[in-house]
Amino acid sequence: MKIIILESPFLPPPPNFKPKPKPKPINPDKIPIKSSIHPDPWSLSDGNNISKPKPKSRNPKNPLSDDNARRIIIAKARYLSLLRKHQGPQAQTPKWIKRTPEQMVQYLEDDRNGHLYGKHVGAAIKRVRGLAGKKNEERDMRLLMSGFVGKLSFREMCVVLKEQKGWREARDFFSWMKLQLSYHPSVIVYTILLRLYGQVGKIKLAEQTFLEMLEVGCEPDEVACGTMLCSYARWGHHRAMFSFYSAIKEREIVVSIAVYNFMLSSLQKKSLHGKVIVLWRQMVEKRVAPNNFTYTVVISSLVKEGLREEAFKTFNEMRTIGLVPEEVIYSLLITISTKNRNWHEAMRLYEDMRSHRIVPSKFTCASLLTMYYKTKDYSKALSLFTQMQSKKIAADEVIYGLLIRIFGKLGLYEDAQKTFEETEQSGLLSNEKTYLAMAQVHLSSGNFEKALSVIEVMKSRNIWLSRFAYIVLLQCYCMKEDLDSAEATFQALSKIGYPDAGSCSDMINLYVRLGLTEKAKDFIVQIRKGQLDFDDELFSTVIKVFCKEGMLKDAEQLVYEMGTNASFKDNRFFKTFSKVMYGENKELENIMVSADTMALGLILSLYLENGNFTKTEEFLKLILEAGSGLSVVSQLVNNFIREGDLFKAEEVNGHLIKLGSRLEDETIASLISVYGRQNKLKQAQEVYAAVADSPILRNPIINSMIDACVKCGKFEEAYLLYKEVLQRGHNLDAVGIGMVVNALTYSGKHPEAENIICRSIQDRMELDTVAYNIFIKAMLEAGRLHFAASIYEHMLSLGFTPSIQTYNTMISVYGRGRKLDKAVEVFNMACSLGVSLDEKAYMNMINYYGKAGKRHEASLLFAKMQEEGIKPGVVSYNIMVKVYAMSGLYHEVEDLFKAMERDGCPPDSSMYLSLVQAYSESSKCLEAEETINVMRKKGIPPSCAHFKHLLYALVKAGLMIEAERVYMELLSAGLNPDLLCCRAMLRGYMDYGHVEKGIKFFEQIRESVKADRFIMSAAVHLYKSAGKKLEAEVVFESMKNLRISFLDELEVGLKIQRPSHVSRATDQGTI
Repeated sequence: MKIIILESPFLPPPPNFKPKPKPKPINPDKIPIKSSIHPDPWSLSDGNNISKPKPKSRNPKNPLSDDNARRIIIAKARYLSLLRKHQGPQAQTPKWIKRTPEQMVQYLEDDRNGHLYGKHVGAAIKRVRGLAGKKNEERDMRLLMSGFVGKLSFREMCVVLKEQKGWREARDFFSWMKLQLSYHPSVIVYTILLRLYGQVGKIKLAEQTFLEMLEVGCEPDEVACGTMLCSYARWGHHRAMFSFYSAIKEREIVVSIAVYNFMLSSLQKKSLHGKVIVLWRQMVEKRVAPNNFTYTVVISSLVKEGLREEAFKTFNEMRTIGLVPEEVIYSLLITISTKNRNWHEAMRLYEDMRSHRIVPSKFTCASLLTMYYKTKDYSKALSLFTQMQSKKIAADEVIYGLLIRIFGKLGLYEDAQKTFEETEQSGLLSNEKTYLAMAQVHLSSGNFEKALSVIEVMKSRNIWLSRFAYIVLLQCYCMKEDLDSAEATFQALSKIGYPDAGSCSDMINLYVRLGLTEKAKDFIVQIRKGQLDFDDELFSTVIKVFCKEGMLKDAEQLVYEMGTNASFKDNRFFKTFSKVMYGENKELENIMVSADTMALGLILSLYLENGNFTKTEEFLKLILEAGSGLSVVSQLVNNFIREGDLFKAEEVNGHLIKLGSRLEDETIASLISVYGRQNKLKQAQEVYAAVADSPILRNPIINSMIDACVKCGKFEEAYLLYKEVLQRGHNLDAVGIGMVVNALTYSGKHPEAENIICRSIQDRMELDTVAYNIFIKAMLEAGRLHFAASIYEHMLSLGFTPSIQTYNTMISVYGRGRKLDKAVEVFNMACSLGVSLDEKAYMNMINYYGKAGKRHEASLLFAKMQEEGIKPGVVSYNIMVKVYAMSGLYHEVEDLFKAMERDGCPPDSSMYLSLVQAYSESSKCLEAEETINVMRKKGIPPSCAHFKHLLYALVKAGLMIEAERVYMELLSAGLNPDLLCCRAMLRGYMDYGHVEKGIKFFEQIRESVKADRFIMSAAVHLYKSAGKKLEAEVVFESMKNLRISFLDELEVGLKIQRPSHVSRATDQGTI
């Protein structure tokens, strides 16, 4: 009968399965001998090549009872082996055969009609399965199968048994099967039953069945034993499993690799890694060839047991035999390599993994990111994250936390914040470490408020604060300089355990910054009593306090105590203190070669603060005797200057002069410059006088002295110093000349500045672009525009490249000289040469366009500036608004106001003035007055200039009543009307014939306004028009005495006959 099951399309050939050669013709005279030479992996997938022969049965005298049934079982086992879930991602799965719909219908019909096993076998299978769900008293297998007595062969009964899904049906059918004449005891049928019991956890029944198999004389083979072992492993009966395993070892039965895999996997799931390793070693002794899954389980257990070297050895063996490790193995090995700081090994594993095109998991990526973070290779970390995104590897909270830290180290604080928000939005934010990572990033950026808010959010979500959280919280309060909160946090940290050295250092620094030196000292005494282990940072912090307070004995005692600390053995900072305080002269000479400069400075500060001048001079002598001693001392003085401790800098300078030495020029120049910035000219002069007579006096010292004079406002003394140095035959450099010219320009001594510029150019001094810029600007301030242009041309002729400041100044030179074409030429030259023009250059050019009345060109240039990415500021908007306002283009001014609000630039008083001017020029009086009211509402007080434009507009329109009202508002606002406002009102009265009002207005302002030609002339005309010749004569005589010419062409009532065409009605209403 044809074995149809072997041709099932659900049974793909195993790997490397070679087709068997065609059998040779059998000689009919020879009797064929059949034997089972193939493995029987009944219920487990071993990953081996099934076609590979195995040794024959150990007892060839007792052949298997039914070889055909054995082949059925082998085929079924092959099918199950491909479906096992315990083989990992490398497990083979059935290859589904593509059939046409007609073929599929035929296949189902064949199965339905029993062609696979035979109709009677299919009927028997269904009949037995029908017992499922019935009660025990309803189960009568003998009655149920009465119609099949004598019709089923042994092989067919085995098929019926293995096709059962319930253990009760299998048990009852097996009992009926044993009563049939065709039945004979066989290890195969018992193996089938063992498998069924093992799958449902009926271990007791399986054990009874196995004992029964032994009682009937069936010798268990490796398949039966393997099935039993797998049953124990599946249900976690490890003690029974090992007992049974010991028994089959005594019988020298070697189970397949699939069985070992099952046992290893079961032990690992229960975290019995030690037993996994023991079983693995026994398996190796039996020379059972492991497969990929075996290595994955074993290497994982070796890693978790801490057997790192053996894990790598096993990994290398796996690679040697040609197996490709799974991603989980790479992940484990990379993780332990990064934990042991073996970066090279981790990178080698990752590169090997990539060579096999294995996509890393998020756990592997987290380990690699940790490595890159610790090695500060941030570019590779970001590159890896980009690869994760491209390969759609989902990041977890650990990876996001690492990214936040990396962005913080790179100073990309906004990216760190975005990553934190993305973590929260994705629902992954739950771990305290992620919150604290973000808080530390905020601290790195100096934003302690945001750091505290992150910790507050963490508290609100009931996340318990760990010791590390309190440390970060303390850092926040120390940066905030919130002493009470910092002390409370430190107390809370002390309750958890003894505070760490870093937290103690933060508290001391906080006390020092707040000027609480005594508290800092008491705190140091407390932590020293507590036997705290000092680290480098804490030692440095404490010793700084001692040195700055002159606590010599405390410093010596601390250095002595720390000498027993092995962690300070290679610390240069500590070794410098130790050798200077306790070393001999020879040791001191050697230590100066590799001494820590900060430590030397602190020691010097300690001696100076302590007032021990003897030790100070001895220490300075010691330093000066070294090869680069003077450089070291100068560097120490520079440190004092940077810290603002000028007293110590002066003391060291005085000691050096006594020792017949002097500081380096740069240090002396720095000291003079500091005195200049602090407006201490006398001290600066004293330092300069000490070196002024030196034959090697150099420019840095002279320049710093000139700069000090300028900063103290003594421009004349700066000029005298310049002349003194010049008389001594010393030539200043470009920096010094520039300072002197600037000083003269600020003091208004333009001729002297011009003389220096001419002399510098004639003597062909080595000038630079900065010096030429100063010269051009000085002549611009002096109004010597032609000379400024000639300096610029001379500069170009010498091949100097103008800077953006040069172009800016020259635009002003040509613009002020009304040479707009030249200014445009300079601007275009700067653009063509690729100079990156700034906002000032653009607005300078726009300003001169506006003054020339070329508002269209100004508008285009303003738009171009914005296209270049330059965002206009308040000054730029002011200039552009004035350009439009002078032409009365109020619509454009309104648009600019809206643009300013969008850009976050609130309009100021000057902007509102331009808007009022624009409305006034367009006779929009109502809008102009409304603008002034808006200013008041926004708290911006209007000035006389705002009212002036409105008054002129009203007067021009002939609206004198409204003009009088606005003028009264000006007075009620507490403003004193300026000359222009008074002119506007008097002009209105005169032009429209309001003689009496005009005379009254003149008499009101006569005493408060200075003598003005128009006002006094208008008064004369008004008095004459009113017939008051005497008063007119008095005013006229007054003008003569003041030598003010009279305006004879003025006329009273000039516009009475010609009323203004401008109506009071406006677009929005009537005044």
